[in-house]
Amino acid sequence: MKYKKTFLRLSMFLVFVYANAQNSEISLFEKKQFIQNNDTLNYRILYPINFSKEKQYPAVLFLHGSGERGNDNSSQLIHGSSLFLAADNQAQFPAIILFPQCPENDYWANVTVDRTTQPISLKFSNGDEPTKSLGLTMTLMDILLNEPYVEKNQLYVMGLSMGGMGAFEILARKPAMFAAAIPICGGGNPETAVNYATNTALWIFHGAKDDVVNPLLSIEMVTGILKAGGKPSFTLYDKDNHNSWDSAFAEPQLLPWLFSKNKK
Repeated sequence: MKYKKTFLRLSMFLVFVYANAQNSEISLFEKKQFIQNNDTLNYRILYPINFSKEKQYPAVLFLHGSGERGNDNSSQLIHGSSLFLAADNQAQFPAIILFPQCPENDYWANVTVDRTTQPISLKFSNGDEPTKSLGLTMTLMDILLNEPYVEKNQLYVMGLSMGGMGAFEILARKPAMFAAAIPICGGGNPETAVNYATNTALWIFHGAKDDVVNPLLSIEMVTGILKAGGKPSFTLYDKDNHNSWDSAFAEPQLLPWLFSKNKK
């Protein structure tokens, strides 16, 4: 019994240490707010180690999934933040990383969502006004782009699930902004691919067993991009369900591919 109690205490201590270490790392993403008129966009931003305003850096916009919506300005870091906090990646790819947070009652993409089906049913619009959250994010990106320390030819967007949909949509609305994009288990309106297909490098990911967002949505986007003259990379994981972002983040060439791209 004595040894069991000691083991339990040690386990609890290790969990405590690990949680504090994670919180300490996440705190490297500075908490900020972008306010426009009466609207507020919570976001986190990570600057490179030894950041200098006298240098120029690539910038990555990361759009989270629907499960990370809210107003705590923290949940959006659950998936993806560790990729950019890894010491090797920070050293090899110094960049500015932006994680905005979408409120619970909003969405990145202008899409009608029906969650009574499995996978969920999604009907994407074409030409309507952006959602409030995406509109604020686009304005924030415009502001960031004007900073002298941002390398204007190396702006990138990544997103998973709802954020993958947002990635496709912001490409359609800002076709001249991004050099490359990585939409993961998302979808969009293939008709809008003509806006960005030939001037944005894309690596699209999905899980073949995804029972939340149908993998056919990514396939349709790949088809639309090909029809519009683009040459996207596409990875379909045969054993993955909705969390194909885990496999995508583990791809050894993911960040080398991304940061090698410059705006055409």
